[in-house]
Amino acid sequence: MHRPRPSPGSETPWSASRYRWLLVGALVALTVTLAACDSSGTAVHYSFGPTSGPKLENGPTYEVKVADVSGLGPVLVTGQGLTLYLFVPDRQLRSTCIDMCAVQWPPLILPKGVPRPLAGPGIKAGLLGSIPRADGTMQITYNNWPLYRWLPDLHPGQATGQGLNNLGGLWWVMNADGAIVTTK
Repeated sequence: MHRPRPSPGSETPWSASRYRWLLVGALVALTVTLAACDSSGTAVHYSFGPTSGPKLENGPTYEVKVADVSGLGPVLVTGQGLTLYLFVPDRQLRSTCIDMCAVQWPPLILPKGVPRPLAGPGIKAGLLGSIPRADGTMQITYNNWPLYRWLPDLHPGQATGQGLNNLGGLWWVMNADGAIVTTK
């Protein structure tokens, strides 16, 4: 039996369904990747293909330390060496990055049962703290600024979120003294 071909630009229900499932699969893979942590708070990273760039370090997700990043000098990074950012609209001690903002800029969260963040090399422990978020989690702060990651930064040394005006405000890195670094 011969089936007529759809006219150019038209979409059959089968192909629309196929694309929907492809999108759902991609979102599930992203969610699993973002949520993959073991009980100690150390990120578990899965690789589904060739990778390039420096490997992630082995520190816990709730560790804050200082490292040289992308021409910005020594700035705050996670235990894995990934760059941390502050969101200017937060104005210290208050997180305003919620919903879609918190998906693109994941807050640095203390795992349940961990009483305080870990001060790594170069950190002034007195500037490290945490604040409650609206969802009941505890977000790690430095010099009272809530800390975030930027999803496109995949490797230590990257700071592709530096100076972005995104989701209602500017995003900057911070140095060990708790000062905002505005170099782009």
